[in-house]
Amino acid sequence: MSQRTTFIASLLLLLPGFVLAANTARSELDAAKRAIPDAKHGEILFAQCTQCHGARGGGDPNGSTPRIAGQYYQVIVKQLVDFRYGKRWDFQMEGMADRHHLATAQDIADVAAFVSSQPRSGDQGIGSGEFATLGASIYGRQCQSCHGVDGVGDGSNGVPRLGGQHYGYLLRQMYNAVDGRRPTLPQLHSTRIEPLDFNEVRAVSDYLSRLGATAAARDTSSLPPQ
Repeated sequence: MSQRTTFIASLLLLLPGFVLAANTARSELDAAKRAIPDAKHGEILFAQCTQCHGARGGGDPNGSTPRIAGQYYQVIVKQLVDFRYGKRWDFQMEGMADRHHLATAQDIADVAAFVSSQPRSGDQGIGSGEFATLGASIYGRQCQSCHGVDGVGDGSNGVPRLGGQHYGYLLRQMYNAVDGRRPTLPQLHSTRIEPLDFNEVRAVSDYLSRLGATAAARDTSSLPPQ
């Protein structure tokens, strides 16, 4: 048997496992979306996350962890399920999204409900401002049609809120998209980001980081349905 034939046979043997995992992830995502979330229980569960994300989900202004407070409920649920099933890659988050920390789909719904209800207050990590005007131009041309004016996103369609996110985190995620480290992101992201040079990527990240903190704190569209 040739090496190629052996390789193909091995893939065929693994295929049922991949299909099962995909079906399980989809089922759990659907279950979490159908759940009636309990934000008070979610606050208790979130105590496990505060060392990295802060007491209210403000994250690290230097960008090591994102500002998740006020992010759309649907977006948080989807990301937790992706981390849980290895569809999004981060060693710490894959561990924290496991069944030891979040035992059920209901737990995922609960913690997402708490985080999405928090105001986006606190320090906001921004860039130097040197290229922010350029960033506004690029964003308007390349990103605004999906992510909205001021980076507000669209919770009903799972498009995350980017305005007011920490500069360092935005910068890293843009490169992760191009490098294939965010495999569940639509291909559109990498095709639009890849042609940008370093200063242009910095520009978009800086522009977005300066947006939306006040508006997001008042916006209730991030909350789960009651």
